[in-house]
Amino acid sequence: MSYTIQATTRTEIGKGSSRRLRREGKVPGVIYGTGKTPVSIVFDHKDIINVQANDDFYTSELTIVLDGKEVKVRAQAMQRHVFKPIIEHVDFVYA
Repeated sequence: MSYTIQATTRTEIGKGSSRRLRREGKVPGVIYGTGKTPVSIVFDHKDIINVQANDDFYTSELTIVLDGKEVKVRAQAMQRHVFKPIIEHVDFVYA
């Protein structure tokens, strides 16, 4: 199954800006890989919370539509809130 997530490039980086994004219902993330520059991204929490519940989310290629351009990635790591059902940060690797 293929998954598509709409995202935008993040310009503000840091703990304070990430907290502001989370309060707005957004999730900060990063896409990185060998030979390519890392890209900081942000997307809506509602776009990923239901998708990540599927087992094949972690093993299949995902498509991130980043500012109108499709990027193929794989989920590398995901940070979750300790007791709330909230995703705090996601790391993706170029596929």
